[in-house]
Amino acid sequence: MENLFTHYTDSSAVFPSFLIIQHNCLESCDVFLSLFHSFTMLPHPPLLVAIQDRPSRRSVLPTFPGFMSFAPPPPGRPRVAIYVSRTLNQHVACSTIFHDSSEMLSVDVFSPEGLFGSPHYSLRVTSVYLLRTNRPPYRSIPPQRIVSFLSYPHLGLGDFNLHHPLADPCRSLCEREFIISTHYFDAVFNVPYHVLNTPVVYTRFPFDTVSRPSALDLAFANTALSPLVASSDTPLPSTG
Repeated sequence: MENLFTHYTDSSAVFPSFLIIQHNCLESCDVFLSLFHSFTMLPHPPLLVAIQDRPSRRSVLPTFPGFMSFAPPPPGRPRVAIYVSRTLNQHVACSTIFHDSSEMLSVDVFSPEGLFGSPHYSLRVTSVYLLRTNRPPYRSIPPQRIVSFLSYPHLGLGDFNLHHPLADPCRSLCEREFIISTHYFDAVFNVPYHVLNTPVVYTRFPFDTVSRPSALDLAFANTALSPLVASSDTPLPSTG
């Protein structure tokens, strides 16, 4: 698996680069540790890390120095987590939002001094892991619960288990795949949100030589956030 990251640059702020990383850990502590150790390759460490298929031992999240962790509460098997840099937490207020789902979690970041050199004081980051289901919309969380109108910046990102031509134009899709993914993308655009993925930049690489890479990891920014995004990329090496 590769990771998707988005960062916002503000040279006058406490954090010159506000880096957010998303990754599917395949329920593996080894992948988790490989990911967090790879942050040393970056010019600025991430301030938020959104995890899907999170590893856990006896329902306890793994820890890493310099980060606080949050996950959906029981019941259910939590599929997501968000790690918040302790450095970030020293300068802003962070609160969690639970969505009555083990596959979705949000963290709100608030700074009375504003964020990203913008008039906004809050940022919401939502980590999502969609499971396939046999009933419409054929994924575990409907799109209207993931993206909604917010007047302040919102970033929704995660492993959506969706194939769509906007993220992967070279992929040949069956009619069912196209209909399911288009339902989600149409809902995103209607709010409206913007897709941050760069077409043909893959986020998942198979373990075998038969399957092809794909772009299942997606990031959506609302209109309050998208003008502040400096870049979205997959710069780190494969960790799983």
